[in-house]
Amino acid sequence: MTQTADSTDAVVLLSDGGAPVGTAPRATVHDTDTPLHLAFSCYLHDDRGRVLVTRRALAKRTWPGVWTNSFCGHPRPGEAVEDAVHRYAEHELGTRVTGLTCLLPRFRYRAVDPGGVVENELCPVFAARLDGEVRPNPDELMDHRWVEATDLVRAVAVAPWALSPWMVEQVAELVGLGHEDESSGGAGPAWPFAGTRTR
Repeated sequence: MTQTADSTDAVVLLSDGGAPVGTAPRATVHDTDTPLHLAFSCYLHDDRGRVLVTRRALAKRTWPGVWTNSFCGHPRPGEAVEDAVHRYAEHELGTRVTGLTCLLPRFRYRAVDPGGVVENELCPVFAARLDGEVRPNPDELMDHRWVEATDLVRAVAVAPWALSPWMVEQVAELVGLGHEDESSGGAGPAWPFAGTRTR
């Protein structure tokens, strides 16, 4: 894989089959013809089954001001995706996470925002629990709140236009999952949307 001059701020480019084929600067890779690259999404939940949703900062290049999942990011070249999740949790939310579980390892999407910028990502989807208080980075998000899983599923169903397109697609897939939380000895679902349906 070809390294960029600054691999600490680069994304991993992928072939159509998902194999690494190079890198590109993160700041320049998103445009009207964005190549497929590696990313991740993470959903944080608490013991009550609530899910943390965040509103993207207005300075974000794509989908500014839009409500989305807890946080997203891009692994650096040579960085394990799980390590990137932990790094972004601290960067965006000022906190740590525990019980990290990959629920959708092959999730992939392509979407175009109102300004014409394309997202084109192989984006494994994780769930985790919050370990500490949320201290949001204002450069990344402008608001956050804990919502009931049923309320978020309902919002995706009735107002998908008000949410990030990747969250809309992810929640549709996550609702049907029945993963068990290994840390609880199989006593409860690792993902609070499992089996959740709107009325």
